[in-house]
Amino acid sequence: MSAVVAELDLGDDATLERLLALQRASYTVEAELIGAPELPPMRETAAELRRCGETFLGARDGGELLGAVSFRRAGGTVDIHRLVVDPGAFRRGLATALLDALEARERDATHWTVGTGAANAPARALYERRGFTATEERIVPGGIRWVRLDRSGAR
Repeated sequence: MSAVVAELDLGDDATLERLLALQRASYTVEAELIGAPELPPMRETAAELRRCGETFLGARDGGELLGAVSFRRAGGTVDIHRLVVDPGAFRRGLATALLDALEARERDATHWTVGTGAANAPARALYERRGFTATEERIVPGGIRWVRLDRSGAR
């Protein structure tokens, strides 16, 4: 995998539009995996995405944005909000590369947290391989079973 990971500028309209399309495609697959008609990020507008307050790292291959991870940092905690990969680029190591880059950037974090659909086996397996464990499961709006996974410090 030859992707280059760097922070995304959501002030750039082309980047924002590609990220929005990428997010919709990726979350469409997750919705199918977990049996949900749709997920909130699938309805998000460009303006809402630009204002979300998250920092985004993007993975580009040949200049094309194929994946992104977003997060917020508060004190020692990194809260991963989104991890999206273009369905046409699944199984190329992009999610791993994005998480590797995020962990390198935030290496002094003392706590990591992320949430995903409880039935999203690929996402859960990815996070569990990285030392995350399920700490909470609940039903969220839309009747979706959601799981929170946490990990302390570096892996």
